[in-house]
Parts: sequence; C-alpha cells; structure tokens
Amino acid sequence: MNRPDIVPEQLKERALEDFPGSRTDGVEPGQPGKRRARSIWFWVLGLALVAAAGASWSELSHGGKSETAQASITPPQVTVSKPLLRDVDTQIGFLGQFSAVDYVELRAQVGGTLTEIHFEDGQIVHKGDLLFVIDSRPYEIRLSQANAQLKAASSRLLLAASQLRRAQKLKLDEFATAESVDQRTNERDAAQAAIDDAEAQIRDAQFDIEHCRIVAPFTGRIGRHLPSVGSLIAGSRFASSPTTLLTTLVSLDPIYLDFDMSESDYLTFARQRANNRGAPADQVDISLSDENRFTRSGTLQFVDNALNPSSGTIHARAIVPNPDFFLTPGAFARLRLAVAPPAPTLMVPDTAVLLDQSQHIVMTVSPDGTVVAKSVEIGDLRGGLRVIRAGLTPEDLVIIDGLVSAAPGSKVTPQAGTIGAAEASSSNQG
Repeated sequence: MNRPDIVPEQLKERALEDFPGSRTDGVEPGQPGKRRARSIWFWVLGLALVAAAGASWSELSHGGKSETAQASITPPQVTVSKPLLRDVDTQIGFLGQFSAVDYVELRAQVGGTLTEIHFEDGQIVHKGDLLFVIDSRPYEIRLSQANAQLKAASSRLLLAASQLRRAQKLKLDEFATAESVDQRTNERDAAQAAIDDAEAQIRDAQFDIEHCRIVAPFTGRIGRHLPSVGSLIAGSRFASSPTTLLTTLVSLDPIYLDFDMSESDYLTFARQRANNRGAPADQVDISLSDENRFTRSGTLQFVDNALNPSSGTIHARAIVPNPDFFLTPGAFARLRLAVAPPAPTLMVPDTAVLLDQSQHIVMTVSPDGTVVAKSVEIGDLRGGLRVIRAGLTPEDLVIIDGLVSAAPGSKVTPQAGTIGAAEASSSNQG
C-alpha cells in the first residue's frame, strides 16, 4: 500500500476513479458526494505521507548502524620482520648408522671344559682383561711330556757327539774308517733334530696353556656369554675346523658412522673438495634420532672408490669420538656435511614456512597491508631457522606470528618483530 512512486495528485485521481460519486464536476456545492470525496482524498494523502516518513526513517537508521559497524572492524594484527641475513655454508643432510671400528667374535683356540667366566654380560672391558678360563690340565701334561722328550734328546745328543769325536780321532790314527765317522755324524744330527722337535712341542704346549685363558684383545663392550661354565669347548687354531663361539666384542671409542651419498650429492661434494685442496679435514655434524639439535661432530674419513650401479649411491664413512661410550653400533643418526663455503643466506623461523601441497609458502605483507603468499625454495634447518634458497628478498616483511589471521589477499595490521640471530649462528643446532 505504501508506494513512494505515487505523488499526491495521482492519489487524488485514483480516489475519484474508485468513488465516481465523489467527483465535484457539475455538482452543486454543499452536496454530500463532494464532502465524501474530499475526506477520502485527505485519508489517502495522510497514509502516503506516513509511509514515506517511515521509509526515510528506516533508511536513515539502518545506514547509520552499518557505518558504525564498519568503523568498529579493524584488520587483525600480525608480527612481521625482514628475513635474517647471515653467512651460512651449504650443507647436505644424510641418514647414517653407527658401526664399530673393531668387531671380533671370540672363539677358543683350544678345546676343553670351560671353568671360569670373568665378566658380566654387556659390560665395558679393557684390553688384557681376563674373560674365560678353559681347563688347562691336559695341556700341562703335554708340556711335561715335551720337556721329558727334550731331556732324552739332549742326552742322546751328548752321547752322539762324544762318539763322533772318538771316531774322528781313530780315523786320524787309521784305526777307524770313514764310514764309521759318517755314522756317528748322522747319529749326532738325529739327536739334534730330536731336541728341536722337543722344543717345538714345548712351545706348542705353552701356547695351548696360554690360550686356556682368553683375554680381551681391545677395549670395548662385550656381549652375552654363549656357553656356560662346565660346557665342553671345541677349539682350534685353524679356520676350517669347527670352534665354539664364546661371545662378541665391539670397540666404542672412536666409532664409525656409515652413510650413502647420491650421485648428485657426491658430485657437488667432489667438486668442492677439488676446489679446496689442502683444506682441513671435512667435518660432519651429528644428531641422534631422539635429538633436534646437532650436538656431536666427527670427521669424514672414507669415501668409497665406486658408485653402486644398482642404487646409484656411493658409500662414505665418518669417524666420531665416543669417550663416554654413549654411542653404540647399529644406532641411526642424522648428519650434515658441508659442501660449499659460507655465503650470504636468508633465514626465517621454521614456523613461518607453510607447506602447500608440493610447495612451501611464506606469508608476507605488502606496503598497503595486504597479505601476499610467496613460494620459496627451502634449505636445511639451523637452530630453529629455515634456510631460504630462493623466493624471498631481504626487504620482504615476513609474517612470523599471527599466521592464523593472515589469509592471502586480506588486510592486516603489521607490527615490527625480530628474528633471533643467536640460534642461527650456531652450526651445531638443527
């Protein structure tokens, strides 16, 4: 009913059309139809004015509230900072596994009954420590027999030497023949050979007696003992003969860290090494599987002489000090190897780098306060800071806090922040 597009004149005409008897044309003044038409016209005009006033008031009230609401909404605040610029060397990360420098299976070189065990399973033993004792009485008996043979052979040698001297004297007086002298000489040589054999038997028996006591060949951690006291041990000095495995022993200080380089990583490393001949030994930074920092270091010791054609990798090995014997063979660790000298590099907090499907994104703020997402190429992690290889400039304002409120294309209110430089300067953090 409220039609603002209808003016009062049109309302009047429509009222006259709806009530034909109300027209005043040709009607004498004072007739009832004229009074009725005038009252209807005033009634319609009043309704139109009320409707127009209500519409104007509604528009004014709603417009004021919208402007107030818009004025109360401000862009969210975020903390921004320029990327940290530091000289950082290029490093490649690998996954390695520790192995012992020395590893030995302790086997008996003599057979017999195991009579003593002088260690606890898994303990640290030192070079020369007594580990096992095998019953040595059979070998002591053989040693006594060899000593007796030596005495007998020595007596025969004395007799043969005396007879040879008499035969030689008689031959000079022509009372003995040359054949007699040759015979006595042969008896003397045979007696000497018997002495040599008896002495060899003595040394052999002494060797067996010594090896009835098995000692640690080097310092390291010993495994569990396999035979128990009272077991019959099969021992031999020959590899082809069956022997009894007693236990194993591994050295711990230093310890190897083995890893494999891909062909591309090896070429990068080899070119850098060729350009820096005479440089100090290559250092590797090491982080154990339960650590998030690189707390240990070692030295690259060995790179194999050929790539494995099936895997396309080349084997390498670092040697790592382990004075506290904490590292153990078989454990895994991450390591970093520097392949390029330090160069100016941009770094941002790792929390500021977002993963978007197959690419990494860093949120930045433009001069007009608009959030701009930039695709970046990342490097390794240094003390909680991520190395940015490409995609940022030193003047970009990176959002380091408040990423939840920073949608690409939205407006934000930037506040200045700082990126810690102390952690970035430490190469032993990850």
